[in-house]
Formats: sequence, C-alpha cells, structure tokens
Amino acid sequence: MTGKRRTSTRSTFLPRSFRFTRSVRATALSAGALAACASLAVGCGVVPGVSGGSGDDPIVVMTWAPEGTSATNKPGMPAFALAYARWVNANGGLNGRKLKVLTCNDHNDAVSAAACARRAVKENAVAVVGSYSQRSDAFFPHLEGAGIPYIGGYGVTNAEFTSPLSYPVNGGQPSLLAGLGKELGTTCGPVSLVRPDTIAGDALPPMLDAGLTAGGHDKAEDQRAPEDATEYGTQAEAALENATGDSAGGRKGCVVTALGDRTATFMDSFRRTREDHPGIRTGTVLGSVDQTVINAAGAASGPFEGAYVTGWYPVTSDPAWAPMKKVISEEAFSDTRIDPTDTGVQTAWIAYTVFRQAVESLDGGEVSANSVRSALDDGLKVTTGGLTPTLRWEFTDQLASIGFPRLVNAEVTLQAVRKGRLVAAKKGFVDVTKTLEKADVD
Repeated sequence: MTGKRRTSTRSTFLPRSFRFTRSVRATALSAGALAACASLAVGCGVVPGVSGGSGDDPIVVMTWAPEGTSATNKPGMPAFALAYARWVNANGGLNGRKLKVLTCNDHNDAVSAAACARRAVKENAVAVVGSYSQRSDAFFPHLEGAGIPYIGGYGVTNAEFTSPLSYPVNGGQPSLLAGLGKELGTTCGPVSLVRPDTIAGDALPPMLDAGLTAGGHDKAEDQRAPEDATEYGTQAEAALENATGDSAGGRKGCVVTALGDRTATFMDSFRRTREDHPGIRTGTVLGSVDQTVINAAGAASGPFEGAYVTGWYPVTSDPAWAPMKKVISEEAFSDTRIDPTDTGVQTAWIAYTVFRQAVESLDGGEVSANSVRSALDDGLKVTTGGLTPTLRWEFTDQLASIGFPRLVNAEVTLQAVRKGRLVAAKKGFVDVTKTLEKADVD
C-alpha cells in the first residue's frame, strides 16, 4: 500500500494517471521496444552497468525494505538476504566468488528510497534483489541511470511492471485480487471490499471486480478506510450491512479486506461487529494476512476461519519451501525478523534464486549489472522448484496490452483457513491473465 492522497508525482500502485486507457495501452506497447533495447543500452537512454567486476572481488548486491515505520514494514527481507549471503558463502559462493549483501531501510519515504538507490550505485551493486518499496519514482531513476536491474520486487508499484530494468517474480496485487474475485464470484452473495482510502487503494476495486464478473457476479461494494486507523468499527458495520443484503440464490455475503498491515486491526473490529451476522465469510490476500496474523486473531475461533486467501506461492507447508527453510535453519534460526510464512521473505528467496541462476549462467565470466541484465533479457529460463511457474522475462503483446509489459507471472494459488491453518484450497496455480485483460479500469 502507499500513502494518503496528495498532489504529487510519486508513483503508487496503479495511480489514476496510469489507468489503462487506449493511450496508455499504446504506451505499454512501446515499452516493449524499450525492453528490447534495454540490453543494447547505448542509444536507448540507459547507461550500461559497469559495476561488479571479476576476479576475486565479492559480488555486491543490495536489498532494501522499510523498517520501524507506521505503515507497512518488511524487516524480514533484508534480514533474510544477509542470512542467504552467509549460507551461499559457506557453500562455495557464486561461481567461487563471495556474495556481499548491502541492506538499506527506505523508511517508506522518497528521500530514503533515493538514498538507498544512490548507495547501490556508489557501492557498485550489480543488482537490487528481493526488495520492498512503495517509492519507485524515487529509486528507479537512479537504478536505470546506472543500468542496475531490480530483481524480485514485492509488486507494490506500477513501475515494477513497466520498467525494462525490473524483473518481477509475481503478479502483484492485480493478480491476487483478480484470482480472489474469480473464486468468490461462484460462492458469495453480496461482496464488500474494504481497502485503503488512498491513490493505490483506488486501483484495487477494478481488479477484484474483474474476477467477480468473470464468475457471473455483480461488482463489489467499495468500502474506503483510513490506512492508519487504530480501529475500524464504522467500516466493519458498513461492510457487514452490504454483505447481508439481498442476493440471488440466497448465498451468504462476503467481506474482502486488503488493508496490508492494518488488516489485523480491521479484523479486531470486525470480530465484535460480526456477532450479529453469522455466516458472513471473509476473503483476503497474502501480504494482508499470513499464519501469524491468523493465529493472533484467534486461529480456528477467529474471524479468518473459512476465509479464502489468494497468494503468489504455495502454502508454507509445501515441500517446495524446504530449501528456503534449510537456509533459515542453518543461518538465521534465532533471528525473529525472519518468518518463513512471511510473503516478503518468500519473495526474497525466489528473487535470490533468480539472481543465483543468472550469475551461474555467466559460466565464470564477468559479473556486472550489464551482464546480469543481459542474461535475463536474453531468454534465461529460471526454475524455482515449483514455487512459481518457470520465469522468463520477454516482451509479450498479451500482457503489454493490459499495461503490464514486465508482468510474466500472472498465476496465483488459492488457499483457505481451515481449523486455524492456511492450507491449499486447490492444487496448483490459477492463471488470471485473461481475467485481468477484462478489468474495467478506464
């Protein structure tokens, strides 16, 4: 999520100025040409990356995320990155070279985000890997000027799906909400969406509605809420009132929350208000909830019981997470910042998996921002052990036409809370590309 509305030029996730009008779709198509020339760099407005070097010098990367702020915090991402570096170095390094991870706190503000990016340039980082920031307007110009790739961002800003130097590993909030709406459209009566009253929040209803209408359902009731409130009684009452309205077929209504770190606060208010409305179900997305939040809300006796949850990756109990858990066990078992159920930590693991395979594909050659970017642009296929589909970053007319030329993974997983635990509700992944194409966002 991003900050409150204000008149500025900072980037948020799909602000109104980036709605998919025909002119923007045309711009998105031209982004393919920009992506195509990114590897050529010279003459395309991107300076080739010269950082990194070869020989015995360590390979330098950076991971950043906000910590200690009043908004969304992701301290587990840089903490895991440091643990990953220790693990890699204890096991022979990357092609025999040490990995050096720099970390930075972007503080959820543009000044700090820009400072992090400038430091990455100054320290000759070959990539920014597995990071979270809402301030893409502040950091991308510095990375693009130096040709430094941004691998595996969390997916919270539109620039992560448009910049030719971005290599996202998931489909961001659009895919999660489209997938959730598609599922709820066949099971729910009236649907209420509780989301932040921010520019970023304004982009969420069309994504959920795209999924709902794909399931033959009416659009959701849009319920705005402050992103930094200490209680949500008023919003909970309004959402429940709509969800208990008339519906075809007499199906019980559903309340969907997408408030990021404030979802737990909303659920505390929702729990009390819900007592007079038995049968109302809930739905949300990973990033707004994880197993820790479910436990704190009462587990099997809490308001999340029976909820549908869409995620980018398999449930944490899936055997595919064993390698990540091994790294945590060996190098960061006592670090409470690193939670294997945290989507940020999971994204960082996948991002570093991408980076490692990119370096290994260079077969001992020079490791620089330019060579890493070229490896990814030249069609490298990255496998993640079943945590995502095979990843490959290339321009496609299909995804560019919906405004996301860099979105290469529009698949989500459907999970549910049963007996207080997040479990898989369906096997495998659900591709929501076609659902997103029909989003009414003009």
